[in-house]
Amino acid sequence: MLGYNMPTAATGLDFAATRLGVIMSPQVGQPHEAWGVLNPGGARTADGSMMLFPRLIAEGNYSRIGRARVCFNGEIPAGVERLGVALEPHESYEVNSGGGGVEDPRVVYVPLLKRYVMTYTAFVPYEPRVAIAVSSDLVTWRRLGVLKFEIMADGRDLNACGNKDAALFAEVVSDPEGVPSFAILHRPTTRLHFRRQHDGTKVIQPPSGDETRENIWISYMPVKAVLADVVSLTAVRRHERVMAPEQPWEAKKVGTGAPPVRLNYGWVLTYHAVSAPDGHLRYSMGAAVLDGERPSRVLYRSPLPILEPQEEYERNGLVNEVVFPSATDLRDEGALDVYYGAADRVIAAARVTLPGKLPSVAMRQL
Repeated sequence: MLGYNMPTAATGLDFAATRLGVIMSPQVGQPHEAWGVLNPGGARTADGSMMLFPRLIAEGNYSRIGRARVCFNGEIPAGVERLGVALEPHESYEVNSGGGGVEDPRVVYVPLLKRYVMTYTAFVPYEPRVAIAVSSDLVTWRRLGVLKFEIMADGRDLNACGNKDAALFAEVVSDPEGVPSFAILHRPTTRLHFRRQHDGTKVIQPPSGDETRENIWISYMPVKAVLADVVSLTAVRRHERVMAPEQPWEAKKVGTGAPPVRLNYGWVLTYHAVSAPDGHLRYSMGAAVLDGERPSRVLYRSPLPILEPQEEYERNGLVNEVVFPSATDLRDEGALDVYYGAADRVIAAARVTLPGKLPSVAMRQL
């Protein structure tokens, strides 16, 4: 399907989004895509091709991660060329007798590692976990395993709850003690989870403390450890909360969108926020700027959604009323293409105009 222009989602914002249209829909007769294609990771190759890694949902909500090349009409993403499956669930943390899947990847190239890093949700029923895989060519992926969280000083253990929406920073930052580190955003869940055991079902209470809504967190991995052994990307520590719901359109939760993009004034983060007008969940996209050296500090976040469900393909699908950003492509002339899942059924694109400097509306914590 060819891309097309739509009015901006919200005028007068420092980040303004223009719809480019649907670029990938479920293929008729393809069982891997029976329930939808959505929430892709994405990255540019060395030769400049834009690759997407869509979540492919088969019958029964069984997900694989696909591989596709974006096709352009001039400068506008207009469709995809399917190139098969990148990850098929097979590890114990990805599938069991009750089902499973690999879901919602984010992909980023990390120059210091000379590798692409994929973060994804490994979904064994009732217990989603963040897992990591790495690749040198975006074709062959090596799984590193699920994130292992250092227990916090107050005793909370993030290993005891589910987690989703993880995205790695492409460049080195500082952890809370000033140690050069890689960093990862993620969203611990506040829901109850149920773990089947041989002697019955165990209810897992989330270690959420005073949290009743799901927030964006950040954790760190020392550069020295990761350079010695890339598996250390899964050993995360010094966890901090970054963003919590604030506005009515964020009332239920906020979660990471695509991996943050480094600009001269900080890390630009697209994120999703969930509200529940009339009792029905509604997913919208916001934009935030995180400090370049200490990304737990939020310098700016959009007061209104920069994209919210309005078009039919965003409002009606497997899950209605969903705009879910998961990949970006930095373009010339201060623009960022955002690839997003729409209504958990199709993949669409939007072009976001980036401000040339940090917007004037600052967060309270500064």
